[in-house]
Amino acid sequence: MLRLFKGLKPYWLTIVGTLLLIFVFTLTDLNLPNLMSDIVDTGIVEGDISYILRVGGLMLLVALVGTAASILANYLGAKVAIGYSRDLRQQVFEKVESFSLNEFNSIGTASLITRTTNDITQVQQVILIMLRMMVQAPIMIVGALIMSFEKDVELTKIIIYIIPILFISIFLIARFAMPMFQLVQKRIDKLNLVVRENLTGTRVIRVFNKQKFEEDRFNEANLDLTKIAMKANRLMGLLMPLMMVLLNVSIVIVMWFGAQRVDLGELQVGNLMAIIQYIGQIMFSLMMLSMMFVMIPRAQASAVRINEVLNMQPIINDPKTSKTSDLHGVVEFKDVSYEYEGAENPAISGISFTAKPGEILAIIGGTGSGKSTIVNMIPRFYDAAKGQVLVNGIDVRDMSQEELRQKIGYVPQKAVLFTGTIRDNIQYGLEGATDEQIQHALDVAQAADFVSKKKEGLDSEIAQGGTNVSGGQKQRLSIARAIVRKPEIYIFDDSFSALDFKTDAKLRAALKEETKEATTIIVAQRVSTIMDADRILVLNEGHIVGDGTHDELVRNCDIYKEIVDSQLKGEEE
Repeated sequence: MLRLFKGLKPYWLTIVGTLLLIFVFTLTDLNLPNLMSDIVDTGIVEGDISYILRVGGLMLLVALVGTAASILANYLGAKVAIGYSRDLRQQVFEKVESFSLNEFNSIGTASLITRTTNDITQVQQVILIMLRMMVQAPIMIVGALIMSFEKDVELTKIIIYIIPILFISIFLIARFAMPMFQLVQKRIDKLNLVVRENLTGTRVIRVFNKQKFEEDRFNEANLDLTKIAMKANRLMGLLMPLMMVLLNVSIVIVMWFGAQRVDLGELQVGNLMAIIQYIGQIMFSLMMLSMMFVMIPRAQASAVRINEVLNMQPIINDPKTSKTSDLHGVVEFKDVSYEYEGAENPAISGISFTAKPGEILAIIGGTGSGKSTIVNMIPRFYDAAKGQVLVNGIDVRDMSQEELRQKIGYVPQKAVLFTGTIRDNIQYGLEGATDEQIQHALDVAQAADFVSKKKEGLDSEIAQGGTNVSGGQKQRLSIARAIVRKPEIYIFDDSFSALDFKTDAKLRAALKEETKEATTIIVAQRVSTIMDADRILVLNEGHIVGDGTHDELVRNCDIYKEIVDSQLKGEEE
């Protein structure tokens, strides 16, 4: 947590102002019992009305100054805590943006969401209470003890005996609570994961009548979280009753012995009342400290998780100097191999090929053969474990990621649209694209018809995740987004699977004309999509087992022939 607090440096002036205001408030609060004692022992006992009014007015002025200082301190403290949490969220978000797919897979999306929201909120709350209490509580405790000693040494000793008991109790409870709060955060991760899967997979859940199963899964995760949270909070909940018991016991003891001393003439009534108030202030400060200790274990657990994200070094980094080339759109794989973490076998092995501008290279193969892995290595989502991936004759590891990806128009296997208008989504591919450019991209992607039929046209809203358009429409809008940027390299990762055969054929014909000066790489499951490709790579278990045109592969590649027979004969039937 201390490392995170380094982020408070930009707010040091506001923090100093906050602490000074809290100091002023604490001093005024410590003065009030003393003034009240003077009113009782001097004004009331002697019947001096003018003294009562004079000291009472001073007491009111001190209270007003303390109130103003407290309000300003709270305002500035909140400003620091909220500003810091905003900056920390930005840091975490920017760090996550730099992650490769390996880091995303190692932490998990649900956990990253929790760390960016709930965990940072926990740290924010601790900063807020620490700014308030780390000055106020110690000064209040020490000041109240000094003031009590001035009034009566013997009665103050009672408080001194009780304070160590409280500190030991707070320490022991916090020590056992910290591991529990670490578990709470993990349980929140699990609950978020279940909720996220439930919301994103709601159609599948309903079509298979798995609502009851998902309810049970949610209830299990929710119950796990509830149990550990209740256990942790029960333990922390012991603090407040313990504090109240000790407070009341202290007051009873002080009043008992204080009354005897008043009766013997060794203590004045006003001083006894002041000591009781000072006891209240000490106990209140200890209560605030105990609240801080309640929050610190949970915030500490959150801070560890946030630091884990901030300390994680992406596997994929930009080179110190980026190389350039005069070539345009040339993609080359040289003996490339890659293995996913924890996998028994490489996803791809010994992959070598070259794709040139004006050429359509298609990749086909069974599920898990490594098709998507190959195309994901071109924009450098993964780095080759062995061999080289070259773009324009330069190893992609020797180019900045931004420069590399500027050359690529990528359409993922699962079409992704963002909240906003259709125009916003297309301009995601080319910032500031004109309506003419967008319309041309829609025409090529065979999306112009359904967009024009919408009441708002390009200004029609896309819901979160593109849930208000069909699967085929989502794919066509994703294709238009890639087309509008006119890249050197087009990558279509099984991006025609949701299209009917007629639309597929029309789209491929339009694409052939649009991409004649660019390199086009198409991953597909359907033979009809790639039959007209200039070159087809056939993959099997991560290896290239066929390389040629459709006609050549039908004659020479058994695996490709099996795929063709199973699909084309099925269509004829």
